[in-house]
Amino acid sequence: MRRRRIGLLGGSFNPAHAGHLHVARQALRALRLDQVWLLVSPGNPLKPRAGMAPFAERLASARAIADGVRVIATSIEAAIGQRYTARTLRRLTRLFPHARFVWIIGADNLWQLPRWQRWRTMAARTPLAVLPRPGWTRKALHGAAAAQLRRHRRRPGALLPASPPGRHAGWALVPAREHPASATALRAARARAERRAG
Repeated sequence: MRRRRIGLLGGSFNPAHAGHLHVARQALRALRLDQVWLLVSPGNPLKPRAGMAPFAERLASARAIADGVRVIATSIEAAIGQRYTARTLRRLTRLFPHARFVWIIGADNLWQLPRWQRWRTMAARTPLAVLPRPGWTRKALHGAAAAQLRRHRRRPGALLPASPPGRHAGWALVPAREHPASATALRAARARAERRAG
């Protein structure tokens, strides 16, 4: 039986928005995935708690943009008690031994990847699919992570080969239209509306 190809799109989803759905759909098509899971983080170690909506609210916003079939919002990181991506991936590969996972990130996260715990180990074991982000793509492709991973770069269609990868899982930039939506802008707009209403 063919192993299911699952894209993992992690984040705070504070809130989830059309940009997240755009990324999920682009990854589904370009990487020929069976599903994309929206992994709602119980708490991003690199983001301040101030301004972070409650977990249930963020999960609900992710479920509102998911279709429940190809794009699925999940609280599995909270269920397994993980907040660090490397640890989450290790647990998921044990829980779902017949799945093939690819970690989906925006170019902004490729830029800051060296700040992630055990990022080199994570990148070596799990394929990374990088989606363009406004203002970040060119910068990220010239950043420290891209430089260190340069010889492991693949074409998107070769990111999940038929046979298991060799020594390094590899990464790819997925060509896609940049989507302008951002959670920061949405929160700012909501705050302005609340001030006007108040």
